[in-house]
Amino acid sequence: MIEKNIILNKFEDIKRFVDITMQQPFDVDLVSGKYVINAKSLIGVFSMDLSRPILMRADCDENAQYLDDIEDVSQ
Repeated sequence: MIEKNIILNKFEDIKRFVDITMQQPFDVDLVSGKYVINAKSLIGVFSMDLSRPILMRADCDENAQYLDDIEDVSQ
């Protein structure tokens, strides 16, 4: 499992992040405080407080292409 703090602050970046995440065969969650949402849900992502960094948990290894794919849209 990978844990990484990400920042999603532009609509286009959020949509691209969710699109990339939806294509993955593994689970990806976003955690903010006590809230955990499915990162494959656009509505779920928008329900979070996006003004602060969010913890992303992905059930993949550290060498997964997924991390490179989301690098441009998440800081």
